[in-house]
Amino acid sequence: MTTPPATQTLGITLMIVTTFVFALQDGVTRTLAHNLPIPVIVMVRYWFFAIFALVVSTQTSGGLVAVARSSAPWTQITRGVILAIEMTVMGLAFHALGLVATHAIFACYPLIVAALSIPLLKERVGWRRWFAIGVGFLGVLVILQPGSGLWSPYATLSLASAILFAIYSVLTRLVSRYDSPQTSFLWTAVTGAVVMTVLGALTWQPVPPEAWGWLSVLCVLGVLAHYLLIKAYSLAEASAVQPFAYFQLPFTSLLGVVVFAEPIPANVVIGATIVVLAGLFTLRRARQ
Repeated sequence: MTTPPATQTLGITLMIVTTFVFALQDGVTRTLAHNLPIPVIVMVRYWFFAIFALVVSTQTSGGLVAVARSSAPWTQITRGVILAIEMTVMGLAFHALGLVATHAIFACYPLIVAALSIPLLKERVGWRRWFAIGVGFLGVLVILQPGSGLWSPYATLSLASAILFAIYSVLTRLVSRYDSPQTSFLWTAVTGAVVMTVLGALTWQPVPPEAWGWLSVLCVLGVLAHYLLIKAYSLAEASAVQPFAYFQLPFTSLLGVVVFAEPIPANVVIGATIVVLAGLFTLRRARQ
């Protein structure tokens, strides 16, 4: 059934708002990283996320038991663990590199998804998308500037985060063949909460009183972003809203410049533009 234009427009609008909320969430994470270990920050965020997912699941038809029933539990656990680690690595990248450089490199993850879809999803990728993937990774090299005095080894954190998120995305598409989105949502939250409780306990330190306010804001933003994302995908086709996920890059960059006084070097602008254009092309070819 074709989605009505007005409904599709609303879905796209919600996706853009979602990217803005995610950008605010990243800014709060960067702020908290000055006083707290990243695993502790992610742990508290996951606790709130898990409670939210459990409450939502109890309100779903069939209740919590029905939602928790998975046809691919090990795949669900794997993707949940990968996302928790990815969020931790991303937080470390924010602290070491800043928001602008981290997201400029992270923008290459759709290209990695396209490459991984061949061995993991048995999808066919034509020469045009392979060419776009190659061009996109040239853009990443422009950002990274390997071999130059400007290259930072911390940039590998952002690249590792992109690879992890791409694997998580492919596994999510794979498990969608067996489980409902509600089931995947619940397993993601609970698995991540368990993993981050372990990692957070290993790096635990007392939370300063002033940090609890920011942690509360982070948790609320996280739940709001996930709710808006689910709503956006329920109103419009994934292929229609996915390209607008790139709005997070300019939103986060603006936040990095205005709030954290981060510079935007020319190589980052040029490289990020190449990466985004290549990513948009692969999304367009995938839709066709």
